[in-house]
Amino acid sequence: MVNDKFYSRRILFIAITIAIILIYIARLFYLQILSDGYKERAENNAYYIKSIHPSRGVIYDRRGKLLVANRPAYDLMVTMNEARHKLDTTKLAEVIGMPREELAAKLEQVKDRRRNRGYSPYTAQLLISQLEPEEVGRFQEQLYKFPGFHIQSRTVRQYDYHHAAHILGYLGEASPYDLERDSALVAGDYVGKSGIERFYDKALRGIKGREILLRDSRGRIKGRHNAGQDDTQPVNGQDLYLSIDSDLQALGEELMQGKRGAIVAIEPKTGEVLALVTSPTFDPALLAGKDKGEQHRLLEEVPGKPLFNRAIMGTYPPGSTFKPAQAGIFLAERVLMPQTPLSCVGGYPRLRGRPRCHPHAPSPALIYSLATSCNSYYCWGMHFLLDNRDRYPNIQEAFEAWKHHIVSLGFGYPTGIDLSGEKRGYIPNHKVYDKAYPNGWNSSTIISISIGQGEILSTPLQMANLAAIIAGRGSWRRPHVVQRLSGSPLDTAYTALRHSSVTAEQWEYVVQGMAMAVTSGTCRAANFAPGEIEVCGKTGTAENPHGKDHSAFIGFAPRQNPRIAIGVYVENGGFGARFGVPIGRVMMEHYLREGKLSETALAIAGEMKRTSISYYNGL
Repeated sequence: MVNDKFYSRRILFIAITIAIILIYIARLFYLQILSDGYKERAENNAYYIKSIHPSRGVIYDRRGKLLVANRPAYDLMVTMNEARHKLDTTKLAEVIGMPREELAAKLEQVKDRRRNRGYSPYTAQLLISQLEPEEVGRFQEQLYKFPGFHIQSRTVRQYDYHHAAHILGYLGEASPYDLERDSALVAGDYVGKSGIERFYDKALRGIKGREILLRDSRGRIKGRHNAGQDDTQPVNGQDLYLSIDSDLQALGEELMQGKRGAIVAIEPKTGEVLALVTSPTFDPALLAGKDKGEQHRLLEEVPGKPLFNRAIMGTYPPGSTFKPAQAGIFLAERVLMPQTPLSCVGGYPRLRGRPRCHPHAPSPALIYSLATSCNSYYCWGMHFLLDNRDRYPNIQEAFEAWKHHIVSLGFGYPTGIDLSGEKRGYIPNHKVYDKAYPNGWNSSTIISISIGQGEILSTPLQMANLAAIIAGRGSWRRPHVVQRLSGSPLDTAYTALRHSSVTAEQWEYVVQGMAMAVTSGTCRAANFAPGEIEVCGKTGTAENPHGKDHSAFIGFAPRQNPRIAIGVYVENGGFGARFGVPIGRVMMEHYLREGKLSETALAIAGEMKRTSISYYNGL
């Protein structure tokens, strides 16, 4: 009889042996049949795949003026599998003109898969970017001494226009994150890092071509595979035509010198951005050279944060520029009629004169309230909307009805402009106040939001967009800085017509109030062409708990068939009439008169350019 103990062990041993054999067979099958690894290594030994970089699309302004072009640049590439034998790093460093230690560090960095996730010893890797022509010439003469190294030509950006840095953006080498999310990229490729270079990167980048070259057993190039029939030609990137008026943009940057803030100008009919100014700013050419890393670091240390795009990222209390939005909402909710007079005794009577108000007639109606920027009028409107239980059963529903209107006017969420990094501003919901005031709240508790203060925050872009919405009597298109792309239509997100919750008929009363503000109200200095061009505007003096108030202005012109809407915000500029109105006036006049400014406008522009504001916090 078979010993059960030894029989079981033998069966177990046989089973283990068979399992190991099956695992080996499965692994061999995977490696030789399913996996492309060996095939790729064999092909890498026999072929050399040379990428051909396309020209990046160039950038024009709305009138066809070239803003960003390309210039040739040269990169030193290395294929580590070929370069590892008898590499004289001392000699190579001498030829390139680089310290040996720095070159050795770069070679190690190329092989570091944590930093270079696309690394393969069989494919060319970027070693040094943007070599100067003299460096290339010196290296080419001794190229035969360094197998595995070659020069690759590509194009980099050239700026003939030294403005609009935050719109144009800049390029940089693809990060590990870029490589991970886009399989078309390899280490050393350039991608857009900000502005439209980033937002439209794939369209601008184009599609790489390739040449398949044959190699012998020593890795030497022996010719083209299949006579070049399998090669592909690069597809150049698409050109971009911006909606920006380059002269208007340059003027805006000059007017904002020595100040912090933003100007945004929009064509109301199309949503095209005519100018998007952030101050302080910088020359985009600074981030186009081989020392862009050092330049970027220096810009980060400059007071005022010139890398920060205040036009779409800065969030501020809109102040009285918010009142036209409130007026439209009160009309839409029918809590006020255009002719409704409301009392003002130097301030809001229900709160004993707080918030205070400027001197004017004691019982303004809607149009006059906009012209004189009466605070009390909008406090009353918020009271009638939120506190009347005949309208809404509770304040929470009343507040959400108000918020619905505000959101339809472009506040509280990003507008969706075709630039990365846009902030949403801030519009609270009723839950914020339920939490802050658990024992109950009413309009008086949050009265500051009625005049664009308190918790309300908006971006300069949102303020300019409000002006565009009013100019369009409630119809508007999403703001965008690209007018068109060569070879493809603009995304329909930027051409689709949107509508606010306030009707065109209701907006007409707001327009009348803004027109009166220019002819006989708080922004008379914006009236640059009486009897010729009717301008509508609204000043704003936004309270600032950290220092001097901010100066703001929104407006549009002409009143009928408007061609430009504008928002201006100057940090610590004081009254809206001090900086916001004159800057807005000059910008509108320049655009509507095709660059020809009156003597008065030239004098105002000269004063604005010369006037600086002292900022002590260094931020």
